[in-house]
Amino acid sequence: MTLAGFIQQYGYLALALGAFLEGETVVIAAGLAAYHGHLAMPLVIAIAATASFLGDQPYFYAGRLYGASLLTRFPSLCNRKARIDDLIARHHVLLVPSLRFLYGLRIVGLVMIGMSGIGVIPFQLLNILSAVVWAIAFALVGYAAGYGIHLLGASSDVTQIIVVTTVLLSCTIGYLIVQRRKNDPDR
Repeated sequence: MTLAGFIQQYGYLALALGAFLEGETVVIAAGLAAYHGHLAMPLVIAIAATASFLGDQPYFYAGRLYGASLLTRFPSLCNRKARIDDLIARHHVLLVPSLRFLYGLRIVGLVMIGMSGIGVIPFQLLNILSAVVWAIAFALVGYAAGYGIHLLGASSDVTQIIVVTTVLLSCTIGYLIVQRRKNDPDR
């Protein structure tokens, strides 16, 4: 089986699983595959948005149903809860959609939103809207990367894989360096 055949056969399933589990990288890769004609861009966006929306539900309802016991189990959350409740009360229209784009806060934020007084319907509406925007944004990043790689003259599949791997590896190393400097007590 060729790489293109593998992507065409399992690409949508991998996309759904990755988006459900909070995978921007998978959506970017699916956008890149759409650029090359291996996947259909409208399906990439629809599957990514749906899976991402569905992936948020367990965290929201965990906060809604088990919020008090979570606060008992994790007392450090109690100190932050008043501040988070204030932010949610004043800015939930901006906070709910922005959580999807704030790396590392999505899951905790969804649990806290579930614990807040925001209604289920307003949350669901804001969440589906943000899931669609998120899916479009990251799928287009992948599609644009494919176009950019094409403009650079990287026409073979091997060259494209090397370019994409190098870019992703460079971004990961850069992120780890920034995180290490932030956590370094000597700085």
